[in-house]
Amino acid sequence: MHGSLLKLALLSFSLASSAAVLPRDTGRTSAPSGCSTVGTSGDYSTIGDALTALGPSTADACIYIAAGTYEEQLIINYAGHLTLYGETTDTQTYKQNTVTITHTISSPEAGSLDNSATVNIKSDLVSVYNINIANGYGSGAQATGVNIIPGAVDYIFGDASVWFENCDIVSNGAGYITAMSRETTSDTAWYAIDHCNIKAASGVDLTGDVYLGRPWRVLARVIYQYSVLPDIINAKGWHSMADGATPLYYEFNNTGAGSDTSDREYLSTIDAPVTKETVLGDDYKNWVDLSY
Repeated sequence: MHGSLLKLALLSFSLASSAAVLPRDTGRTSAPSGCSTVGTSGDYSTIGDALTALGPSTADACIYIAAGTYEEQLIINYAGHLTLYGETTDTQTYKQNTVTITHTISSPEAGSLDNSATVNIKSDLVSVYNINIANGYGSGAQATGVNIIPGAVDYIFGDASVWFENCDIVSNGAGYITAMSRETTSDTAWYAIDHCNIKAASGVDLTGDVYLGRPWRVLARVIYQYSVLPDIINAKGWHSMADGATPLYYEFNNTGAGSDTSDREYLSTIDAPVTKETVLGDDYKNWVDLSY
């Protein structure tokens, strides 16, 4: 994205919105105060309809989604702070998620990575919690919190400042986890993958077949820190993509059989972990719910 930079909290955080703050280690089986609802008995039957109903407002907004699988392709371009909540019996883990958004289309069929995304976020200050977002053909989540993020090829992609925390990132085929599209030195975008578990889908042998990322644009910038990298990660770690790319790829204090950096390609050195302030801005506490 060019112009204003997206800031997305993809972790166990949510936006400060009209919704009530939830205490830790609780369920969310009804809509927080002020949220519109999606489901068989909700205000809307589809998430897309709920997003459309927000209109041109810039007010804080939230949408609560009841349990179910929603076969939708979503574009989020709301002008205000927006939070999407999925129904769950435990807000602190994806294992109790009951909401899945799915859309299956390949990049060649869609015409581009952007057009193949299940959820394409084009607005600033968006958080999504306890919702599984899937596209088996290779694009996945652009924003998620306490979620499982499944995919195969370039399933986290685009130009945004994004913080992933306490997520399971699950590859269901050989490929590349990230395809970041930062292309100017003035672009402050980062992907920070913090305290996440990278893993293969159940029953799939991907030993050495998954790369941490490749640069969709020439100045991609990604860090994996304090995360578990298993043996599915290729020893080279990173892969080429855009011609003439000089990406900034970092790894800091990761563990697991795939965390050895001695044979890495395109890896830059870093002496300390990246902070939320660096990725999301000094004002992130104004729009992130710190109770998560």
